[in-house]
Amino acid sequence: MLDLGFVRTNLEVIEGKLRARGADPAALLGDFRVLDQNRREAITTSERLKARRNELSQRVGTMKKAGLDASAVMDETRQLKDQLDELDQTAARLDEQMRLSLARIPNLTRDEVPVGTSEDDNQTVKTWGQKRSFDFEPKPHWEVGEGLGILDLERAAKLSGARFAVYMGAGARLERALISFMLDMHTQKHGYTEVLPPFMVNSKSLFGTGQLPKFAEDLFRCSDADAEAAARGEFKDNDHWLIPTAEVPVTNLYRDEILDDAKLPILLTAYTPCFRAEAGAAGKDTRGIIRQHQFQKVELVKFTRPEDSDAEHEKLTRDAEEILEALELPYRRVLLCAGDTGFSAAKTFDLEVWLPGQQLYREISSCSNFEGFQARRANIRYRAASGPGAKGKPEFVHTLNGSGLAVGRTWLAILENYQQADGTVVIPEALRPWMGGMDRITHRAS
Repeated sequence: MLDLGFVRTNLEVIEGKLRARGADPAALLGDFRVLDQNRREAITTSERLKARRNELSQRVGTMKKAGLDASAVMDETRQLKDQLDELDQTAARLDEQMRLSLARIPNLTRDEVPVGTSEDDNQTVKTWGQKRSFDFEPKPHWEVGEGLGILDLERAAKLSGARFAVYMGAGARLERALISFMLDMHTQKHGYTEVLPPFMVNSKSLFGTGQLPKFAEDLFRCSDADAEAAARGEFKDNDHWLIPTAEVPVTNLYRDEILDDAKLPILLTAYTPCFRAEAGAAGKDTRGIIRQHQFQKVELVKFTRPEDSDAEHEKLTRDAEEILEALELPYRRVLLCAGDTGFSAAKTFDLEVWLPGQQLYREISSCSNFEGFQARRANIRYRAASGPGAKGKPEFVHTLNGSGLAVGRTWLAILENYQQADGTVVIPEALRPWMGGMDRITHRAS
C-alpha cells in the first residue's frame, strides 16, 4: 500500500506511473480524489464547529457568573455536539473508504523499469549457458515423462481434474531431490534460515502481501473464507485460504511487529506446495505441467533496511540463478516492463529457463523488490539502531522475495534439457547425491 500523505501530494507522479503500467488513473484514483475532498470538507467543518463550541462554552460560563439565563446558548452547544459527532463518524467512514481505495492502487514501479504493457516489452539483461545441441528432435517434457512412466497426467485428471499431475517412481524422487537440493544450497551456502509455514492462511495475511482484495478469484478458499467480505475490505483473522505461494505466510510472520535493526537483513527460505485457481488462464499452457492448480516451490524472502534493498535484490536474484547454474540449465534474466510487473512489486527480474523440447524460454523464478509496499499493508517496521532515525519513530522495512526455484518447472527443464535419444534422462551431476547416486532415469514399468 502507498503512503496516504504521499498519494495526496504526488497525484501527477502516481498517474504517470499508473499509465506506464497500462492502467487507467481515473478508474483507480477517482474515488480517492472524491473521498479525500469530502474528508477534508468534513474536517474543515468540524474544526469550525469546534471553535464555535469553545466560544459558546466560554460564553455560558460568563453568563452564569453574571446571573444571566444561558439556556439558549447551552442548547446551541448541545446541537453543535451532535453535529460534531456526526462529522466524526463521517470522517471515520471516509478514512476507511480511502484506505480501501488505496488498497486498490498498485505499487509504483522504479524509474529504471521500462515502459510497456506486456512481456513483449520486457528487457533481457543477461543470458547464461549454452543451449544443448541434439542429434535428434528433442521432445517436450510431457512426452518424455509419460514415455518414461514417471509423469501421469491422465490419472491426475481422474483424481482431481485438469491442471494436476501425478509423479511416479524416479519422477517423484526427482521432485523431492530438487526440493532438498534447493533448500540445502540456500541454507548452507546463501545463509537463509529454513521455515516450514502453514499451507493455509487468513485474509489478513493475503491482504498484507497484496493478493486481497484484488486477486480473490485466483485463490482457492476454504468454506469459512468469504470472498465478498474480502472484496469489501473485511479481512478476517479466523478464516482460511490455500496459499498461492510461500511468500504469503513467510512475509506475514512479522505482521504487526517491530523488528530488531541488528538482525536485519532477515533471510528466510521455505518449501511449500502452492495452490492457484488460474482464473485468467483458460486455454493457456494446457499441455504438460507448466501451469498447474497445485505445484511445489522453494521461496526466498528477505526483510531489509530501505537503503539495503537494491543490493539485497541483486543478491536474491543471484541466489536463484546459482541453482540454475549448478544444474547447468541455460537461462536468461529479464527486467519486467511496468505493465508486466506484479501488483505489489516496484521492480522484478524474471529468470527464464530454456526448454529445448518447446524451443522457448519459460519463467522459472520472479525476484521482486516490493520496497515498503507490503510492509505498510502488513505493518512490518523496524527502528534504526544508529544514524538519523535512531530511537525515533519506527520505519517500514523493505520486503523482497523470489522463487528459488519453482520446483515443477525445474523438473520439466531437466527432462527437456537432459533427455537422450533412447528416451532416458541423465540426472544433472550436482543433483545426484540427492538422488541416491542415480545418474539416469530409465523407463519405469507400469
